Amino acid sequence: MSLPPITHLQFLLLSLLSGFEKSGRVLRLELERNGVKKSAPAFYQLMARLETQGLAEGWYVPIEVGDQMVRERRYRLTGLGEKAINEAYEFYLRQASADSKMTPQGVPAHAT
Repeated sequence: MSLPPITHLQFLLLSLLSGFEKSGRVLRLELERNGVKKSAPAFYQLMARLETQGLAEGWYVPIEVGDQMVRERRYRLTGLGEKAINEAYEFYLRQASADSKMTPQGVPAHAT
């Protein structure tokens, strides 16, 4: 059984994008709600890597903050990102199934 194509953190981030485009600010807040704190530079570097891998798409939109126009970074999941989520999910399901077949001592039930 091979490892999933993405890390736990990438799985969480891509899952947060499932079905919705979101701003980087909103994604960072959702990560914090899930117990993950990332500095802004670390977060945007992570998102840039997801974009480079083709798992997410990002673009800028102008928004007005107070009396000033700024650019907000928005993201959406790609088809490749959805595929990676599904592969990771299947991996975790198989792992959970295999774990449930272990005895309390960690020995496969079929080996006892």
